[in-house]
Amino acid sequence: MKTRLRNLAIAVLATLIPVLSASAAYPELQLEIRDHLFYPSVLKVPANTKIKLIVFNRDATPEEFESYELNREKVIMGGQKAIIFIGPLAPGEYPFFGEFNPKTAQGKVIAE
Repeated sequence: MKTRLRNLAIAVLATLIPVLSASAAYPELQLEIRDHLFYPSVLKVPANTKIKLIVFNRDATPEEFESYELNREKVIMGGQKAIIFIGPLAPGEYPFFGEFNPKTAQGKVIAE
């Protein structure tokens, strides 16, 4: 039984290591939420590339990063950060907004 558990643990680790290594290879971009605005409001990314987007919510209140075009939504509590993977994207523009402050928190990703 002990050997089976050890073999299972080794098999799980062997499966996870390529995934962890692959996620470290993605280009990273940072986005901030301050005063219910996104900074920067325009993110230029390479087309056809998966991107790791790190979103810092500097406000005290929660915000939801949402984009219909990117097919993403993520609630980020005040003072916290979230990691959102986007892409690979075809060349074009992909708007996003803050669900809790849609009139002010707006931005777009431009894949080129």
